[in-house]
Amino acid sequence: MTPPQSSGVSSGIISYSPQSGGELTPKEIRCKILIYTIMKLRTFLTVILVCFFILPASAFLYPEHRRIMLAAIAKLDPNHRAILDQIWASARKGYETRLCAAVVEPEQGLKPQCLDYAAWCAIGGDHSKSGEDLANIVLTSDWILDVAAIAAKLQVGLDQATNRSDCISEVRDSDIKLLRVDPEYVTRAGKNNGHFLLALPGVNIKPESYFALCYKEGTEINTVGTYIWYHMSALSKAARLHDENLTPEEHSALALSALADEAFADHFLEDSFTSGHVAGLWGDAAKRKGTHDYYNEAGLKITTWQDKQMVLMGDATMRAEDVEWASEAVRKSMEQLLDAVSGKIRFDAAFIQPGPSLATPDTFNVSKAMAMPIRPIDPAVKILCDTVLMATPIPGLIAGLGELPRFRAEIGPFIGLSAATSLNFLDGGFFDYQTYNGFSSGLELGLRVGLGMEGVLNESGDGLVFLDLGARIDLGSTMRFDYDNEPEMKQLGDYVAAIPTRNAYYIRLRLPFFLIPGDLIILAPLLALTSPNAMQKVVTTAGNGGLIPWQTGLPTPIGRFQFVLGREVAVSMYGSGRGPDPYLVTLKAKDDEGYDEEGYFAMYSTRFEFPIVEYRPFRTYSSRQTGSLLFQLHGGFDIPGKRSTIWTPLEYTGGLPETRTVWFVGIRLVFDYRYYFSGKKK
Repeated sequence: MTPPQSSGVSSGIISYSPQSGGELTPKEIRCKILIYTIMKLRTFLTVILVCFFILPASAFLYPEHRRIMLAAIAKLDPNHRAILDQIWASARKGYETRLCAAVVEPEQGLKPQCLDYAAWCAIGGDHSKSGEDLANIVLTSDWILDVAAIAAKLQVGLDQATNRSDCISEVRDSDIKLLRVDPEYVTRAGKNNGHFLLALPGVNIKPESYFALCYKEGTEINTVGTYIWYHMSALSKAARLHDENLTPEEHSALALSALADEAFADHFLEDSFTSGHVAGLWGDAAKRKGTHDYYNEAGLKITTWQDKQMVLMGDATMRAEDVEWASEAVRKSMEQLLDAVSGKIRFDAAFIQPGPSLATPDTFNVSKAMAMPIRPIDPAVKILCDTVLMATPIPGLIAGLGELPRFRAEIGPFIGLSAATSLNFLDGGFFDYQTYNGFSSGLELGLRVGLGMEGVLNESGDGLVFLDLGARIDLGSTMRFDYDNEPEMKQLGDYVAAIPTRNAYYIRLRLPFFLIPGDLIILAPLLALTSPNAMQKVVTTAGNGGLIPWQTGLPTPIGRFQFVLGREVAVSMYGSGRGPDPYLVTLKAKDDEGYDEEGYFAMYSTRFEFPIVEYRPFRTYSSRQTGSLLFQLHGGFDIPGKRSTIWTPLEYTGGLPETRTVWFVGIRLVFDYRYYFSGKKK
């Protein structure tokens, strides 16, 4: 369907020539434009729903993961540390430029020139999809050092942050930069729930039974299951390092593979200590994201399987205590790997399967798999894994009695109401002689449908999409129809306003954009067919301020500010309800000298409004409902349309008076209420 095409404008009349012939009325043209807009929005929302109901919800941030691993390695006794140094030296052969000389470099500065082993754990899971992918990215990618530099700056920013708004801003800037340098930053973490702990099926389950359930074939992919899988792969390679006679090249390749698998495993082990991921793996996408964000910030009291109680925090809020608890578990895991290398831990021959496939890192793709695949586990290895996992938190219960309170992110389809009042400064009236300035005010009430995508990556994001259909009433302007020649008529108030009280139906549309306003209407469907990963990156970038992130939300202690020009437009169609509005106009005399008579004319007009900056002082949110106030600074123009004569003096022969476009700027106070539809529980 194509939008109506204007064949020209003559005396304010928009003409349209359909194939059947004839001229459409302004009301019919507006109806067609409305239908076209709704159909385009429906297509866009379909694409966005596919894209954003796969939500990224990672745990600790890159610098936090690295900090935990640094602490874990620092806790190793001299014997274990010596073994680690030896296999690191072997793994570095051929990659001396990319991999740091020391296994850890605590002081790398803001522009790391190499990657130490602590960075591998941070790269695993969030910036790679498997052990094999981790090794390839660490050794050969041209962007991973940029990721390390972004993470280093983020750590400095978080250390210097003095309040919550500062932390949000630092994470926002980091996420935007990561979207640019890491091509799959969003899609990688968003396609499964491997970063979450599996919800507890019952209060009486034993730890070893719970760990076995997490690893069981068909169980939804989860943190514990992923850790067991990759730790087992690392132990198998470590045992081969001790038991087999290898050439230096073979030893180097196997050492690198073992370290890659262990780093990948330890990333998910660390995720087990994130408060937002302990609440349990169930609920629709919006509830998972909302619950994740709430507990990450508010903290959560937990008990470990060893009956130790603690309060955990989450990403961007990690404390020294969180580092201590998580690093202790990672230390135990690392010691098992190093004991297998030294021969202190021995395995059955069946577990240590020789062959070229085990000389490379594991290929289990956690971003592709939705459930744990089948893989037998040696009883001795299971005991080792269970020993490490006993230090992890007991997760929240599945849905039902005793479940942890859940929270919903403002993500998903909604229906709502929008009420607003506005005050506008006008540059004059519609008729060519009305060039004096004034004010007008208005009220709006609309029904809103849309898709909430605020905070998909962080609170500074705004991927909000909605369509408002409503009505508005504008009070008469403060300018009178003729200040100069009829001063006594000023006493008649609104009856002689240059722009009278009038009503309109309006459409308000909001869409994020990637580079130019409206580009996602074309880009999103096109990329959905050709490159879904590119589509998700483009849409996520748009929701976080665009390719040039000048529309990113700015959180402050007093509220949230955002530059939104191009994201939202409102079109008000005056005269579309009860008919054209009547205007009192001063007419020219027959000799065209002076103004001496009045006449009444009817006129349609179309008003275009573009919000420029908005400020949201507060927002309240429940499990399905949200209410907020916001202020918008906006500008726009009001275009006169079709005119007709109501009454003129008999002697008047001047025809329809000339009109002009009215420009305005103003401020709008909006109450925004939304009701989000609930998804299915998983």
